[in-house]
Amino acid sequence: QKFGEEVGSTEIILDSSQIDPIKSKLENIEVLNDRVLRILNSNFVKMTFPVFNALFDASTEYYQDNKDPKLRENIVDGHIIAIDLSEPMDRIIDKDEDLDYLDDYKLMNPYILKLARDKIAKGGDEVLNQFESGFKDARIGQYLDAKLKQNPTSISEKELDESYKKYRSVMGTAGCNMALSRQPLGEIFRIGMGKASESVGCGNEIEDSIRDKAVKIPSWPLYYSLLENDVRKGFDLTMERSKSYLSEARKALDDLPENFSHKKFLEFLFLTVEHYNEFWFNRLQKMNIWSELKSNLPK
Repeated sequence: QKFGEEVGSTEIILDSSQIDPIKSKLENIEVLNDRVLRILNSNFVKMTFPVFNALFDASTEYYQDNKDPKLRENIVDGHIIAIDLSEPMDRIIDKDEDLDYLDDYKLMNPYILKLARDKIAKGGDEVLNQFESGFKDARIGQYLDAKLKQNPTSISEKELDESYKKYRSVMGTAGCNMALSRQPLGEIFRIGMGKASESVGCGNEIEDSIRDKAVKIPSWPLYYSLLENDVRKGFDLTMERSKSYLSEARKALDDLPENFSHKKFLEFLFLTVEHYNEFWFNRLQKMNIWSELKSNLPK
């Protein structure tokens, strides 16, 4: 109940009568392991784990900190776990995958959040405060995302951009905290990771549209398809949007200190984001499902 109040939604918590049966089921270690692995099967988790470690190491070197492997583990793992939390919460709201396991996720979510908080708190009050602020913004984005589903044909550009807080707040805050919220690296990492995650979000929307043979609701492909009355044009403009986000991420690298040790790594990271989006866009072209996508547009 407390978790539901914190995130501002009763949709993501169980009824009291459901708790004991779900808890009993998850006490089976094989069942619990299966649910954890499903949550970990996330593009964001796969792409960010090595990045967070690199950012933390680069920050340690720049600020000439004493190496603290335990602190590094806590900060990196805490934010990875927070990203893990966003996955089941998205699935509960979207109801587009893992439908048989959503109640299990509802019980797991408060424990995932506590674990993330406990680890992130090891970085100090400022780091924890940054996380709390980012988590709150991400929930606003997720709430708006759910609200936009109810009237998908009247989505505005401003509303959709606001809903993208679910991406940029989580990843931007994590980037900032890899520098333990110290400037100048904290803000540079925030912008770079936040904008890169928004670019990845465009790729995810293309991937989801391919999987479902329906334009994801809400999404940039949907917004542009309805705006232009042309599904192909909608996805073309989504790719332009993804490039714009990535351009902003790359500009952040220009503000890095001279001789910053991991600049080449970050340039490569952004290149992989570009290739990720191009992969799904090219897959869409080859599948030639335009007529299905058009017929499944909300009326």
